[in-house]
Amino acid sequence: MKCQKCGTETFLPFRCPYCGGYFCTEHRLPENHECPRIESARAPIKEEQSQVHQTWKPIEYTVTYIPVESRRKVCFSGKEVTHLAVAALVVFGIGLSLGISPSIIQNIGGIPMLFVFGALVMTSFLIHELAHKFTAQKSGLWAEFRIMLFGLILTAISIVSPLFKIISPGAVVISGLTSKRKIGKISIAGPLTNILLSIGFLLVALSIPVSNFAYLLLLGFAINAWIAFLNLIPLGILDGFKVFLWNKIVWALAFTISLILTIASYMLL
Repeated sequence: MKCQKCGTETFLPFRCPYCGGYFCTEHRLPENHECPRIESARAPIKEEQSQVHQTWKPIEYTVTYIPVESRRKVCFSGKEVTHLAVAALVVFGIGLSLGISPSIIQNIGGIPMLFVFGALVMTSFLIHELAHKFTAQKSGLWAEFRIMLFGLILTAISIVSPLFKIISPGAVVISGLTSKRKIGKISIAGPLTNILLSIGFLLVALSIPVSNFAYLLLLGFAINAWIAFLNLIPLGILDGFKVFLWNKIVWALAFTISLILTIASYMLL
C-alpha cells in the first residue's frame, strides 16, 4: 500500500485514527500529513472557571499498526537479492565439498558434473528458503531472506571442514501480526518442499536405467531428505519446533516421512 502523503510503497502502514488514511512511518502523525481533522486531536480544557484564558491539552492519538497485503504477492528488495546471492554462493561451495570424493566424482560422471551437483545442492537450499518467504507473503506478512553472520561463518568453514557440514547461512525474517497457526504453516513450507523434491528425485532415478545421471538424481534425493529431516527436528529455532507447537499431528507425519526418506538414502547410496 502507498503512503497517502508521499506515495512511498509500504507493506506495514500506520492508520490515522482521525482521517482514516494510511501513511508511512515519516507521515504517521496527524501534523505530518496535514490531517484534515487535526483539530479533533486537540481537546480544549479549562484549568479553572475563574481563568479567562484557555489551556490546550497536548495532542493525544492512537496509531493502529496493521499488516496490509501487498498487491504484489511476491516481491524482492535489492538487499534481499544480495543476501540470497551471497548465501547461494556459499551453499554452492558446500555442494562442491560434498561431492569432492573420488568415488562420487566417478559415479556422477566427472568434474563437470560436480558443478551440476553443487548447483543442485544450492537450488535445494534456495527452494527451501523461498517456500518460507512465499508462504509468508501470501499470508500478508513482510518476509525477506537475511544472512546471519554466525551461520554464514559456520557454513563457510564447512566448505573446507572434513568433520562437519552445516548449511545455515541465513533465514527468512518475517514481520507483522501473526498467529501460532500462521507461523506453523510458514515453517512447514520449507521442509515440505524438500520432501516433495526428495520423492520426485527418487521416482525419476528409479524409473531410468542405472547411469551417472541416475546416481546424481539419487544424490539430489538424499540431500533433500537430509535437509527436511534436520529442519524438522523439534528443537530451538528449527522449523520443526514451530510446527510442533502449531500441530503435533502435522509435525509427526512430516518428520516420519523425512526420517524414512533419510534412512532410504543411506540404503540406496
